[in-house]
Amino acid sequence: MPSRTLTGITPSGTLHVGNYLGAMRPAIAAQELGECYYFIADYHSMTTVDDAAVRRQHTRGIALDWLACGLDPAKSVFWKQSDVPEVCELTWLLGSLTPMGLLERAHSFKDKTAKGIAPNFGLFAYPVLMAADILLYDTTVVPVGKDQKQHLEMTRDMAIKFNQTYGETFVVPEPSIAEDVAVIPGLDGQKMSKSYNNTLPIFGEEKVLKKKIMSIVMDSRTREEPKPDGEQLPASQLLKFFAPPETYASIMDQLKAGGFGYGDLKKALFEHYWEFFREARVKRAELEANLDHVDAVLRDGAERARAVAREVMGRARKACGLV
Repeated sequence: MPSRTLTGITPSGTLHVGNYLGAMRPAIAAQELGECYYFIADYHSMTTVDDAAVRRQHTRGIALDWLACGLDPAKSVFWKQSDVPEVCELTWLLGSLTPMGLLERAHSFKDKTAKGIAPNFGLFAYPVLMAADILLYDTTVVPVGKDQKQHLEMTRDMAIKFNQTYGETFVVPEPSIAEDVAVIPGLDGQKMSKSYNNTLPIFGEEKVLKKKIMSIVMDSRTREEPKPDGEQLPASQLLKFFAPPETYASIMDQLKAGGFGYGDLKKALFEHYWEFFREARVKRAELEANLDHVDAVLRDGAERARAVAREVMGRARKACGLV
């Protein structure tokens, strides 16, 4: 079986540059290496978003962002999760074999309830729906961060349990874990996260974006003072992703020598950041002016995804005696 990679994107808010560097850029690059399936996980968003209009807005925003940043529907399959309802049926089939103890050990459930999120069935059963997302498409490889590794292990457990109970039915996927993912600093120097309200959007108005970048928290050293630790500064860590290597090296030399202030550094960051996403901004504006095309891309992707889903569900239904 050829390699097939699957990535899900939950529409729970505006994507930020931490999302881009940590997930979007490597996922989009993977299009050149093999068969890639990408879906907007609108069912998953129901555990945290309970406003229908907000969900629609975020779902469309996710589609625009990913297409603008380079997801190519001619090379990949891109769809909305809820347009393939077989995933809900498979969730039931898998859930009927999944021990309560396995779900009770899920880190994400314990973490979210500890943060005050009210426990409900959706939050508790999240790993089963995630397993259905993966197994429904004969996925062979799933890129995951270390925080999602446990969920993939649970997916493997569910697939193996089903195969042992009813006969070989599902492909058991393998994880792809990037060990060298950089921590992207937020505006306050902590890890960039919507939870900390310290994010930098990929898209937005020029003045608003510049104001955010100029608000990045730094120390109290003056413009004239040498800054030998210049590469460790939050603004410098961000600049490294967007400036040409020779430009970045020159700015670090100036910081270390003195006479180059934080205002100078932030202005350089804004200029390179703005230029880096210029092409994507143009593309996003074109897509936003042609939403019928975006909807058609998602419909076509759903048809292609559903063709695979029907085949897999046919195997699963036959294996467990539903047909």
